[in-house]
Amino acid sequence: QVQPVESGGGLVQAGGSLRLSCAASGGAFNGYAVAWFRQAPGKEREFVAAMRWSGGNAYYGDSVKGRFTISKASAEHTLYLQMNSLKPEDTAVYYCATGRPIISAIRDEQMYYQWGQGTQVTVSS
Repeated sequence: QVQPVESGGGLVQAGGSLRLSCAASGGAFNGYAVAWFRQAPGKEREFVAAMRWSGGNAYYGDSVKGRFTISKASAEHTLYLQMNSLKPEDTAVYYCATGRPIISAIRDEQMYYQWGQGTQVTVSS
């Protein structure tokens, strides 16, 4: 099965930008939905963004809508998350995940069964 592998996290000042990458290890994302979730210390995991690898709409969590963009590079089997106008409350471990949810459940973390190890994003004020 394909294993997501995240990279690109780091420390950035508020208002700055960062791009996360998620590579497909051991396979390809074809036929999957791919998503970004995040988890801040002491908080539950939160949906960030998702899309079907085959195309169609992108879906975003309310807290990141208008600031974050999910995209893909099909030839490189890589998913991206471009994060702009970062805020301290965006500080979290960001996870890439794959699954086959129906569209109505694309924001549900229970629908994803392959998860990456996570990458830390820290936004300083």
